[in-house]
Amino acid sequence: MRYDAVDRSFCDAMKEMHLKLIAFNGRYIHSCLALFYVREELKKNLPQVELDFHQFTINDPYYETLLKVSAGQPQALFFSVYIWNGELIKRLLNDLAAILPATSFVLGGPQAEALKPEQLPSNCTVITGEIEGLGPAFYQDLQNGQLAPNYNCSPGQPFPSPYRDDDLTTELRNRHIYYESARGCPFSCSYCLSSVEQGVSWKELELVEQELAAILRHQPKIIKFVDRTFNAKPDRAMAIWRFLAEQPGHTVFHFEMAPDLFTEEMFDFLVELPAGLFQFELGIQSTAPATLAAVNRIMDLTKVRTNMSRLAALNNIHLHADLILGLPQETEASFRQSLRDVFAMGSHYIQMGLLKVLPATLISQTPGLVHCQKPPYEVLATEQMDSVTITHLYWLGECVEAFHNNRYFPCLFGYLRERDEDILAFFEKLLAVCHTQNFFNLATTQNLLAELLLKATVERPDGALIGELLRYDWLRCGNRFLPQFLQTEELQGLRKNLSRTMAQNLPPLYDYRSRDEFFRKTIFAEFSGPALQQLGLASEDNKTGIICFLPATKPSIHSHCDTFLLP
Repeated sequence: MRYDAVDRSFCDAMKEMHLKLIAFNGRYIHSCLALFYVREELKKNLPQVELDFHQFTINDPYYETLLKVSAGQPQALFFSVYIWNGELIKRLLNDLAAILPATSFVLGGPQAEALKPEQLPSNCTVITGEIEGLGPAFYQDLQNGQLAPNYNCSPGQPFPSPYRDDDLTTELRNRHIYYESARGCPFSCSYCLSSVEQGVSWKELELVEQELAAILRHQPKIIKFVDRTFNAKPDRAMAIWRFLAEQPGHTVFHFEMAPDLFTEEMFDFLVELPAGLFQFELGIQSTAPATLAAVNRIMDLTKVRTNMSRLAALNNIHLHADLILGLPQETEASFRQSLRDVFAMGSHYIQMGLLKVLPATLISQTPGLVHCQKPPYEVLATEQMDSVTITHLYWLGECVEAFHNNRYFPCLFGYLRERDEDILAFFEKLLAVCHTQNFFNLATTQNLLAELLLKATVERPDGALIGELLRYDWLRCGNRFLPQFLQTEELQGLRKNLSRTMAQNLPPLYDYRSRDEFFRKTIFAEFSGPALQQLGLASEDNKTGIICFLPATKPSIHSHCDTFLLP
């Protein structure tokens, strides 16, 4: 047979090969960066194959998902396996094997190796490492339908962005865009899979700017950098920040940061940023030195406290602080103190996450660490905290999640922070109210949250002031009515009265031409002098005052209504 005939036959065979890439994300707005990398490597090594890309969520109807994945009799299915989707993928593989006996199943990702081979179909292949380092033998075996059970990738390969222009208008439309300018982590925390990896690979800044510019042409809502410690090289981080700040549009940029690695140059830059452009996820995990040492977490706690407070004072960057419940050497008392410390720092979001004891991590060898046997391997007890203690602190964390980690009550929690409230005692009382009201089985609406906060505080000496702060927070969220439990006056009656008595012109609020429009769209409420002082709207001379809640949104991280104290 002539060589050109062989080449044509080979290309025809590749054209006939149908592969599917399957992602299971936590939510619809998420996306799977890894499978875009897989797609690019497949196209580079097998350019003629037919590739389909499917993104599902872990909450999609199972049977319908099974039908969609199996449709078309693909030669191979590729899955990226994570802690949140591993059990679903295992179930799916066993059902798929019954209806696609000739199909190969290729598994990669951080949780792929944790799936036990004896519980999977025989035609499963596990890829270990970074897809860019996969050798030619894999692609040859894939073409021949003779995949081995395992393939290992060579580390340290280049990782150019896998996104194409049409991805941003199809698969990634209205989703989070994940981007990595660096791969690997400079730290070796024993609870993290990064602890088993070595070193960090950094992309050239010129390439980073080119790739980000290509993404930003499509004006995505958010780009999340997956660099594990974005500010590990402060000068490099600054260069990327400056580039992003110069770009047009309204894209938000999210970064995972080490809270003790901020420099003065960074603070000088950040103070000038428009509100809401950047979001920071700050891994604190614990403020107990013994706990940090036990998990190989290197951190300057003095700098953490100072930097976090300075970042919060800027009030233009959403701050997400992480604590981990169940770390070695963490006692109930030290964990409670960690929560007090983080609350005092002013973070907008405090995540009290359970330790996940991942099988391949160093922490999994810790004596006395009891955890669930299936993903996500949540901690159940430690040598320092029994299961009863872990359970109570878990529900306390859920209370913090529900009441603190939203845009509803910033003035209330700001007040508690300013007066050095024992925030543990506050949440303990709130948690007791939640249990009596069956709260954790109800929908957590703003109305319910505000009502329970009022129940928990009404008998305090400052209960009346807290009630006013709740009213202010409620109306600043754009609500045009007060629920019965927050009412002290009828808002519509106050507005009618003011419309009859106020001047025809009141700059900067309105003039005679816009007066009717102003009164139609504005909400008015009266507040006491102490409440106005706490809100920073008046001095001690004010006995009472009326606040206008304007329809316009004030530029801020919470997008609250702008307010104005009537003279």
